[in-house]
Amino acid sequence: MDTQRPLHVVTPTIHSTPLSKCVGFPVYLKLENLQVPGSFKIRGIGNLCQKAAQKGCKRVVCASGGNGGLAAAYAARLLKLPATIVLPTTTPAFVAEKLRDQDATVEIHGSVWDEANQFALKIAQDPDCLYVHPFDHPDVWEGHESLVVEAKEQLPSPPDVVVASVGGGGLLCGVIQGMEKVGWGHIPVVSMETVGADCLNVSLREDKITTIPAITSVAKCLGALTPCTQIFDLCKKYSVISQLCTDKQAIDACLKYADDHRQLVEPACGASLAAVYSGILKDLQTRGKLGQVKSALIVVCGGSGVTLDALNKWKMEFEL
Repeated sequence: MDTQRPLHVVTPTIHSTPLSKCVGFPVYLKLENLQVPGSFKIRGIGNLCQKAAQKGCKRVVCASGGNGGLAAAYAARLLKLPATIVLPTTTPAFVAEKLRDQDATVEIHGSVWDEANQFALKIAQDPDCLYVHPFDHPDVWEGHESLVVEAKEQLPSPPDVVVASVGGGGLLCGVIQGMEKVGWGHIPVVSMETVGADCLNVSLREDKITTIPAITSVAKCLGALTPCTQIFDLCKKYSVISQLCTDKQAIDACLKYADDHRQLVEPACGASLAAVYSGILKDLQTRGKLGQVKSALIVVCGGSGVTLDALNKWKMEFEL
């Protein structure tokens, strides 16, 4: 593997007729669900792992309930490094199996990511180890910038709003930094979280970085209890509109998107799609919080934590 070449693939940005029809203006989708490990995470984590490998790192350690761990395991395999991925007990068994398919060693520890992360930090104390934080590292944010750089080249003109999901804030940091890089720093960003996995929304409302007591949402991949400091600071500096949707709205968006685009995404991604499917963007316009929108760009962040069976179970659970 060429350690200089990026580990992610260039993903398409497509015009979505169904979502455009739903909202009344052109909606474009950046299809990060088409990354080989299943999500945008490989951009940032791949960048972090590559830089560490170039400096002589001998092993990769990461705590993640899914996408971050898969990206770390995939990157480590391409770079020919052993990887240990620590999962909380809430992670589905098929995700652990996917990690083992990438030759990673899987450890199960704690009921939430934060507990798994404490264990990962302990085993990563060896100086030859790279500890991979799934969202709080400058190399991770730098890697995620690339999706905006690509989108600028792929779109016919700059969008009037960008929509992205937020967990701990890594994707949003990269998106905002990428927007600044390509001259889109003035364009508003709508950050989407589900109720019960809303650490950024709570922090912005309380005007301080706040830790929520537990993740009660089905969107486990938005499951950070505390946002990173960088995203809190960027939200103060740039035009970020923090919005929430319910689990039901996120699942409804996943189901509609599966019908409209023949692709499965997990509830964390459904939160962004709900901005259109549940009328959140239109509501922001009605309330005067968002100006005229001639086109929107949604980051379809993807997700490994979804199967047809899981979607059907959620569909029944939420009576959709």
